[in-house]
Amino acid sequence: MAGQSRKWMILVATIWIQAFTGTNFDFSTYSSDLKSVLGISQVQLNYLAVASDLGKVFGWSSGLALLYFPLWTVLFAAAIMGFVGYGVQWLVITHVISLPYILVFLCCLLAGLSICWFNTVCFVLCIRNFPANRSLALSLTVSFNGVSAALYTLAYNAINPISTQLYLLLNALVPLIVSFAALIPILRQPPLEPLPPDGVRRDSFMFLLLNILAVLNGVYLLLFGSKTSGVASARLLFGGSILLLILPLCLPGLVYARNWYLHKVHSSFRLEGSGFNLVDVDELEIHKGMVTREASFDGYQLLNDDVVRTPITPAQKSFIEDDNNRSCCSKLITRNQLGMLGEEHPLFLLLRRSDFWLYYIAYFCGGTIGLVYSNNLGQIAQSLGQSSETTTLVTLYSSFSFFGRLLSATPDYIRAKFYFARTGWLAVALFPTTVALFLLASSGSLSALQAGTALIGLSSGFIFAAAVSITSELFGPNSVGVNHNILITNIPIGSLVYGFLAALVYESHSTARSKTGSVICMGRDCYFLTFVWWGCLSVIGLASSVVLFLRTRRAYQRFEQDRIASSMFYS
Repeated sequence: MAGQSRKWMILVATIWIQAFTGTNFDFSTYSSDLKSVLGISQVQLNYLAVASDLGKVFGWSSGLALLYFPLWTVLFAAAIMGFVGYGVQWLVITHVISLPYILVFLCCLLAGLSICWFNTVCFVLCIRNFPANRSLALSLTVSFNGVSAALYTLAYNAINPISTQLYLLLNALVPLIVSFAALIPILRQPPLEPLPPDGVRRDSFMFLLLNILAVLNGVYLLLFGSKTSGVASARLLFGGSILLLILPLCLPGLVYARNWYLHKVHSSFRLEGSGFNLVDVDELEIHKGMVTREASFDGYQLLNDDVVRTPITPAQKSFIEDDNNRSCCSKLITRNQLGMLGEEHPLFLLLRRSDFWLYYIAYFCGGTIGLVYSNNLGQIAQSLGQSSETTTLVTLYSSFSFFGRLLSATPDYIRAKFYFARTGWLAVALFPTTVALFLLASSGSLSALQAGTALIGLSSGFIFAAAVSITSELFGPNSVGVNHNILITNIPIGSLVYGFLAALVYESHSTARSKTGSVICMGRDCYFLTFVWWGCLSVIGLASSVVLFLRTRRAYQRFEQDRIASSMFYS
C-alpha cells in the first residue's frame, strides 16, 4: 500500500515539474524588451523564438541520457540548462553583460532543450508508474504545462509588476527549485507491480479527483491570473495558486483512508459498474495474457495477436461493403490503409505511411500555428495598441491551452457511453484555430483578440496533449519515443516558416523605429495578411485531419468491437 501512495506522490511531482517548466509560453511577455535591448529586427526576433523550438529537434538526447544516467541526474541537467539559458538572457536584458546575437540565440536553444528534457523525465515517470492508465497520466500532467505562463504572471505581479525582465529570472530559478522539491518522491519510486482489479478502480477514482482539482486550477488562473490591482492582493492570489498545486498531496492520504474504510467499515458493500472506470476490470483481465512485464514498462499494447478476434457478421460485412461503395474518394481512403491499432512502425515503415504524413500536415498546420501565434502575441498586441493587455492575453492563452489539454482525456472518460476515434477528435480540435484566425483577420478589436487567443489556446492545447496517445495508437506504443520525436520536428520547421512569414509582413508595414533602431509596426495591417495566410494553412491542416480520420476510423471501430465482444465473451 505504501508503494501505491508513493506513485501518487510521483504523479504530483510531475505535475509540479510540468506546471513550472512551460517557460516557452511566456516569451511574448518580454520579447519586445529583448528586441529593444539587442536592437534587432522582427525577423531576428523570430529566430530567437525558433531557437527555443529547435530544442525539440534535439529532444532525443534526453532519451539517450536516460540510457546511461539515473533519472534524477537528467532532471537536474534539464534544470541547469534552463538556469544557464534563461539566466544569461536575464543578464543581457538587464544590461549587466553584453553578448553578440549568436550567443543569445544559443542561450535560447539551450533553454528550449531544457524543456524537452523536463518533458522526457515526466513522460518516463508516468509510463513507469501508471502503465494501465498511461494516457490519462500523460494527459493530466502535460495539461499543467499549459498553465506555466499564468503562474509566472501571478508571480511577476506579486514581486514587481513593472519589470518584464523578471520573467527571465523566474524562468531560470523556479524550475531549479521545483526540481529539488520533486527529488525525494523520484528517489523513492515504488517497485513495479501489476495492479489488481480493485487497484484499477481506485486509480480511476483518483484520476477523477485529480481532474476536478485541475479544473479548479484552470478556472482560478483564468479569473485571477492577470489581476494587477495591487502587490498585496497579487501575493494573496499567487499564494492561492500555490495552495491549489499543493492540494494533490492529499492523495496519498486518501489512498490509505479509502483502503481502511473499504476493509474495516464498508466491507459489506461493493461498487459495481462505476461510470468512472477508465479501464474496465474485465478488459484488464483479457489483456493480462497479452502484455508482458517489459511491454508494461513502455505502455500497454493496444492490440495483440492474442486478442480474441470478433467474427464479422453478415450485417457488418454488408455495412462495410456499402461503406466502400458510398465513398467518393475510395482510393484515397483505402490505399495502404491502417489495418489495426498498435502495430509497431520502425522508422523506415513510418516514413512510407500516408497516414503519418497526413498526421504530420495536420499537426504542422494546426498546433504549430498556435504555438507560433503565442510567440508573436506580444507584437500582435502592441501593433493593435493593446500593449497593456499583453500579460492578460498570455494568461488567457495559457489558461485555455490548459483546458484544451485536459479535454484531450475526454475520449477515455466517455468511451463507455460514446465512442469516437481519437483521430476524429483531432479534426474537431483543429476547427477552432481556423475560426479564430479568420476572426482575427476580420477584426482588430480587443474582444476579437481575446476570443481568438482563447480559441487558439484551446485548440493547440488539445492537439499537444492528444498527440502522444494518437502516435502511440497509430504507430505502436513501443516506438512512440522515436516516432513522436519525428512528428514534432514540424514545430521548429513551422516556427521558422510561419514566424519568418509574419516577420516579413510586419516589417513591410513598419511605421517607426525605437531608440535602439528596432522596427515597430502599428495598425491592423501589421498582421492582417499573416492571419489570412495562417487561416488558409489551417484549412489544409483541417482537411488532412479529416482524411486521416476517414482512413483510420475502421481500425478504431474494429478495436472497439473486439474489446466489447471479448469483454462479453469473458464475462
